[in-house]
Amino acid sequence: MEILTKLRKGSVGKIKSIGGNVHFQSRITSIGLTPGSVIEVIQNEKKHPLLIYSRDTMLAINRKDAEQIGLEEISR
Repeated sequence: MEILTKLRKGSVGKIKSIGGNVHFQSRITSIGLTPGSVIEVIQNEKKHPLLIYSRDTMLAINRKDAEQIGLEEISR
């Protein structure tokens, strides 16, 4: 299992786990990032938020939060 910050631009993955405390888990699931969700990494540059695309929505997630999201990379 990978963490979200390790995926490169253009990679696609399915969320397997969401770590962190209950507040973080509630916040991240309220924006639609739940286990089983498929995401595509649009931008992953060091020291910048990650841009991802999931459920017809583009989201920016800070790197610290992205490190709490475990996923499995899938091929297209």
